[in-house]
Amino acid sequence: MMRTFLVLSCVLALAACSESPQPHALGKNDTAPYTGTGKAFAGKNWTQGDKASWESSLKARAQNTQNDYSRMN
Repeated sequence: MMRTFLVLSCVLALAACSESPQPHALGKNDTAPYTGTGKAFAGKNWTQGDKASWESSLKARAQNTQNDYSRMN
């Protein structure tokens, strides 16, 4: 009885750790990231399709809001 419980718990633990493949990924990989989504929403400093404004908004985002060192000091 104990051996059955141990084997069953090991099987369940291994089944819980496995990850099923996700073949239906969302989004297209064949377009450049700065082209946008085609939706009306976009950041205020970025125009969809403009690579220079996309790069400058990413640079500003990295320097201002996502840099914990400069934010805390």
